[in-house]
Amino acid sequence: MLHLTECPRDAMQGWPTFIPTTQKTAYLNALLRVGFDTLDFGSFVSPKAIPQLADTAQVLAGLDLKQSATRLLAIVANLRGAETAARYPQIRYIGFPLSVSETFQQRNTNKSIREALDDVARMQELCARTGQQQVVYLSMGFGNPYGDPWSPEILGEFTQKLDALAVGIVALSDTIGASVPATIAPPFRELTVAFPHIEFGAHLHTTPGTWREKVQAAYEAGCRRFDGALGGYGGCPMATDELTGNMPTERLIEFATEAGEDLQLNMGALAEAQVLNQGIFAAEPLPLAPSPKERGN
Repeated sequence: MLHLTECPRDAMQGWPTFIPTTQKTAYLNALLRVGFDTLDFGSFVSPKAIPQLADTAQVLAGLDLKQSATRLLAIVANLRGAETAARYPQIRYIGFPLSVSETFQQRNTNKSIREALDDVARMQELCARTGQQQVVYLSMGFGNPYGDPWSPEILGEFTQKLDALAVGIVALSDTIGASVPATIAPPFRELTVAFPHIEFGAHLHTTPGTWREKVQAAYEAGCRRFDGALGGYGGCPMATDELTGNMPTERLIEFATEAGEDLQLNMGALAEAQVLNQGIFAAEPLPLAPSPKERGN
């Protein structure tokens, strides 16, 4: 079964003008009605680093969770952020970006990989006490622009360390849109066999013309957890000056439908969410089916 995580947090975090709290809340409530498996809704990080999401606690207070089975995920950058997220039992998942690139780990969290792994261990202990679950994102999971070492074997070494800490969900994260099928398929193919008890996800960034080959490579290699953002907006402002957009959720839905995956989504609610998405990002929402030209026919 394919699990979709909708990531409005990733879409909003680098947006240049502040999105009002009421507008964020209305949008997230619309997304909760769609029926996604998980909603990556906000983050508990320094407002100096990500001012757009400084109102995450206020947004959370306005979410209507009673009629939704969607689980909430919040991103943190350190143990302090995880402790804040742990105060809210509504949050099921606490996500932490652990980079396989030493350079990016420093840029993103001002810590070394060794220090970040120490944080992962303490956050795992925290989640065990609160009944929440940690999701570790292996950022720069398909290569990096800094010349730091990368290989499927390195991803395996990181996963071995996470497995020893009993981390149950690991998402390989593109971060900058560097992934291609040749770097996507081998890690998933190897990791899903070596660690069958871990749920592996794909957080891919893409350009409009390369989305299908990326999703197909991950899916055929065994990945069944995918992150996306309506309209393909977003990117990591800590990685490069120019952002490469998220995997469009519309395209993930299209691919899943073609693959025979029953996502059980409320398509009417999705259309309503697209309208709100347009109001926030001032662009036309993507159609749910591509044109023949987009298919390459």
